[in-house]
Order: sequence, then C-alpha cells, then structure tokens
Amino acid sequence: MSDGVLPQAPIRVLVIDDEAGVRRIFTRLLSRAEMEVTEACDGLEALGILETQRFDVILSDITMPSLSGVALLQAVRERDMTTQVIFATGNPSLETAMRAVELGAMRYLTKPIDHRVLVETVREAARLHRLALIKQEAMTLIGSKHPLAVDRIGLETAFSRVLEGMALHFQPVVSVKSQRIWGYEALLRSSDPVLPTPVAVLEAAERLGRLRDLGRRVRFLAATAASDLPEDARLLVNLHPSDLDDPEIISMSAPLTQFASRVILEVTERTDISSRSEVEAHAGALRQLGFGVAIDDLGAGYAGLLSFLRLRPTVAKIDMGLIRNINNDPRRQAVTQSLVQLCRELRVEVIVEGIESVAERDMLIALGCDLMQGYFFAMPAPRFESIQPERWL
Repeated sequence: MSDGVLPQAPIRVLVIDDEAGVRRIFTRLLSRAEMEVTEACDGLEALGILETQRFDVILSDITMPSLSGVALLQAVRERDMTTQVIFATGNPSLETAMRAVELGAMRYLTKPIDHRVLVETVREAARLHRLALIKQEAMTLIGSKHPLAVDRIGLETAFSRVLEGMALHFQPVVSVKSQRIWGYEALLRSSDPVLPTPVAVLEAAERLGRLRDLGRRVRFLAATAASDLPEDARLLVNLHPSDLDDPEIISMSAPLTQFASRVILEVTERTDISSRSEVEAHAGALRQLGFGVAIDDLGAGYAGLLSFLRLRPTVAKIDMGLIRNINNDPRRQAVTQSLVQLCRELRVEVIVEGIESVAERDMLIALGCDLMQGYFFAMPAPRFESIQPERWL
C-alpha cells in the first residue's frame, strides 16, 4: 500500500443465541459490515467452538437454556482476558444489566437492537480488543510485571487459579553475630499470568473480598512446610490485619497452631490498625497459643505507637526502604540506629531487611544490628536453603 499502513484483518465475531431468527439477523447485519461471523445456538456449542477458534468479540444472549451468558463469560475468561463480550437480551432488568457490567460485559443491549447501534458497538468492542492485545504485547516488551486490568469475573477466575496453584518460597533471616540462620520468612509466589506478583494477588483478594481465603491458604501452605523446618529455626508468616478477625487463626485445630511455638506472625504496618479495638485481644490470644507476633515494615507504614502497643510485638522488621544504600546516607543511619535502640529498650528483637551489599551489611553491624535478611545472604527458594560461607565474611 502506498501509505505504508498494513490492512487490518476483518473483525471476527461469535454470535450466540438460542433463537435462530435473531442469529440470522445479527449475522446478516455484521456480515454486511464486512465482519466474519460464526454462529452458535447455545452456550455449550459456543464453548466447543472456542476450543479451536479465537474471536475479537462475542455477542451473546444472556438467558439461554443450556448455559447462561454469565457462565459463558466465566468460561471465556478461563481462556483469555482480552476478548470483548456484549450481552443482548429481550428481557431487560436493571439488576441483570448491573450484574452483566459488574462481571465484565463490555456492553448490555436490549432487543430489539437498532441496527446501527449494534454494528457500532461491535466495532467499538473490537477496537478495545485490539488495544488490550497491543497493551499486552507492550508490557511483555518492557518486562512489566503489573497485571493487565481485567473484569471482575476474569479476576475471580484468575484468583481461584492462584489459590489452587500458588506456592511459598523461603528466605533466610540470619544472625550475623553467631553466623547462623535464625529463621525463614515465607513469601507468596504466583506464576499466574494475570496475577503474577504477591502485590497483584493481594490487591485482587482485597477487591474481591477474599482476603480470608488467601490468608487461610497461605497459613495452610506454611503449616505444610513447617514440618521440614530446620532445628532451632523460626518461620515468619505474613498476615494481613484482617486475618486477625478470622476465628480460624486462633483455633486449636488450625493447621499452623501445632507449630505455634516456632512461628512468628508478621502484621504489616502499611495498613492502619490503631483504630481496631479487637486487635489487642486477638494478638493476645495468638501469644497464648505460643505464636510470636511481629510488626513488618516498621518505619514505612503508619508507625502508630498505639498499634505498636496493641500488638505488643516480640519482633519488629525495619523496612528495606530505610536500608537501601544506608552506608552512604547519615540520615538513614541515624534513624535506623534510633529505631534499633528504641526496640531494644522495649525488649523487641529487630530484623533489618533488604540487605544487598557488603557495605550495607557492615554498616548495619556497626549500628548494632544482628538479625538481617536480604538478597545479599540468599534469594527466596522453594526449600529451606543454607547460607554460603562467604556471606558471613
């Protein structure tokens, strides 16, 4: 072509409706608009077609005898997150319209549909599909690990996959003075393409109201691994503050309770807990079971003294943001030294995390720190790994 622009492939549309007359009308209109149309008489037939073919847009009735439009959307999202879905119905209601949009339908149309509206809506959906594909490719090229934005039902599907397939990796916490491994932090790992990072998984759990499911799964995996924990080592397990509301966490029959004497539960300070009156009682119940309690991200979160007092932690972890290049920053040195001294006066053990160099390690030793964690000592691993001898020197 003279202008150097490559021709675009025709828009591919899957039309699903249990009324043959409606399918014929939709197919004729979209074909006249130079789109490639495939028909299915119900959701089950559509699923068979989707096993071997991909489409830019799916135009589906929302109420069908064999498989509802909502169930079909969920099945589509198990295959990909980019195909756009338009629902059409002859029995509209505000409730079904809101539910369709909430679950990720690009548009909700009421039959009979104006012909021009139908064609333009499908074209708009196809543009969104192309945009999603381009964005996905761009993220791959730049190495972005942030998940592609997905609709609610796609997020629910991905989150369920993560719960089933996620794993824990373990990073050592070391005592540099005694040159031994003091404990291991359990870190969530996901290989899901939609929710590839712990932050993405946590954000999805918050958005879906499934923090309790996530917390219970993490604690179950931690309990499974704890039976192989090296002698005299502790296991640090992260808690979202909302986990403190879960009655399972203080149950004698909970999987992790049998290892309570060797487990320290880390509650992040990045979420304010100072206004939650039940925190103190729940933290006390955990201590009675034998668990240790730690505050994570000290120095980077809300850092409320009231939350510190309510948790009464046995361990505090200083956020890695304070540790980065601490050997070159007198202010970071002064703040870290003050935090260490304060925690020592409160009889709270301190772990400094995020150490990545000899210089950072040596400066922290000079500031009175003993318990350390970071890539300098060891990367997180699927098993409880040892420390290379040269890391102590």
